[in-house]
Amino acid sequence: MIEAKNLTKTYGDKTAVDDLTFTVQPGIVTGFLGPNGAGKSTTMRMILGLDSPTAGAVTVGGKPYRQHARPLQVVGALLEARAVHTSRSAYNHLLALAATHGITKARVAEVIEMVGLQDVAGRRAGGFSLGMGQRLGIASALLADPETLILDEPVNGLDPEGIRWIRDLLRGLAADGHTVFVSSHLMSEMALTAEHVIVIGRGRLMADMPMSRLIAQASSNAVVVRSPQAGLLADALVAPDVAITRTEPDRFEVTGLTAAQVGDRARDLNIGLHELAPRQASLEEAFMEMTRDEVEFHAHTPGDHGHHQVPALARSAS
Repeated sequence: MIEAKNLTKTYGDKTAVDDLTFTVQPGIVTGFLGPNGAGKSTTMRMILGLDSPTAGAVTVGGKPYRQHARPLQVVGALLEARAVHTSRSAYNHLLALAATHGITKARVAEVIEMVGLQDVAGRRAGGFSLGMGQRLGIASALLADPETLILDEPVNGLDPEGIRWIRDLLRGLAADGHTVFVSSHLMSEMALTAEHVIVIGRGRLMADMPMSRLIAQASSNAVVVRSPQAGLLADALVAPDVAITRTEPDRFEVTGLTAAQVGDRARDLNIGLHELAPRQASLEEAFMEMTRDEVEFHAHTPGDHGHHQVPALARSAS
């Protein structure tokens, strides 16, 4: 379990993390989201004792990270996959880490196979592709079979097979009781992987809730209806508190009624339905709606008539 209480980090007059309080529970994958410059990386560094809080505190397994006698068995982390001795082979990199905690060579071989690097384990890590480097970083995080995993952009550089592999791995570890805390900008993948989500913007907590609730809050109450008799059904649904928007000849959206109510009315009129579904927002839509005022840089499309806004100075931490 990770517990942050009033966690704050300032750099001069810049506040990178602002009074954050949250708990990351074991048994589920928790996603950590925020725009660039939101303070995600700084927060992860403070969890791992790489940066000291200006105020507040954060513990892992009930203690600050630095107080754990065998930290690799408590937390496995991937913050920067390229943080390896480039002249060492993947195997020797992991073997050196293993020696610090009395981990066996058999476990080194096991994690190499687990992440799919067995065919390149003897190659210099400095020659690895981005995806291979990510796999080696994940192997390092898994080496001591830690209770908690903290991963920053773990799917970066992975191909579709690798992305599915890391998704299944993280969900499996959480199901076994591990605490899994993962940051990613790939919203579609986060929606498939995480069950709970913590969102920050400009260092402040914006959301701490189940993924399903975050998406439900951003979803409209509209119901999408498609029928070969769309006009007849739409006319039959007209009521004072019901709004209908025709989108295509055979399709419309209705607010003020549930999907069940629309389906019951269609049944009563013996009208066939080809589609009947509540209009649910995506995680990307929910995230963009929540953080629209928290981003540091706004890109402009050609439709902005050539006007260019000068962005505010970026914060020093991400």
